[in-house]
Amino acid sequence: MRRCNWVSDDIHIKYHDTEWGVPLHNDRKLFEFLVLDAMQSGLSWRIILNKRASFKKAFDSFDPKKISMYTKKDISRLLADKGIIRNRRKIESAINNAKRFLETKKEFKTFDSYIWSFVDYKITKNSFKKWSDIPAVTKESEEMGRDMKARGFTFVGPTVCYAFMQTVGMVNDHLVHCFRRNEV
Repeated sequence: MRRCNWVSDDIHIKYHDTEWGVPLHNDRKLFEFLVLDAMQSGLSWRIILNKRASFKKAFDSFDPKKISMYTKKDISRLLADKGIIRNRRKIESAINNAKRFLETKKEFKTFDSYIWSFVDYKITKNSFKKWSDIPAVTKESEEMGRDMKARGFTFVGPTVCYAFMQTVGMVNDHLVHCFRRNEV
């Protein structure tokens, strides 16, 4: 079975074969990946996947309502949690983004309808042969990042936005030889 060439170990295999690039329309899961993709900024996705269960526990199962109410005490608790990325700016960003997420959800009825608008509610299916051919940024991810920043979101630059788009299936970047490419 041929996979994308970034897949290198068991945690990658499970994630690649079951989640990566699968079109996602559940607001809670979209928020989870918004947090995780921002946490991944400057780090490897393997680190995030290995800490994912700890993130889920530390961040109340990625419940944006609960996270939006976090206080300085919660920030201190998270900064002491060795199971997650203990970066103050990223933790504060998750709290801020929970608030912005709820505002955006209220405006658009669902976060899903807002975020998928950047690809006209259709999956972009690319045909790359090598991982190195895949861009880090696209016109759509730049537009998404600009709009999200204007709404007050943080850690949503165009590179993070493109990674998020790949994660939640807005973009199918499974390589042409990958068995998952046509499944998603």
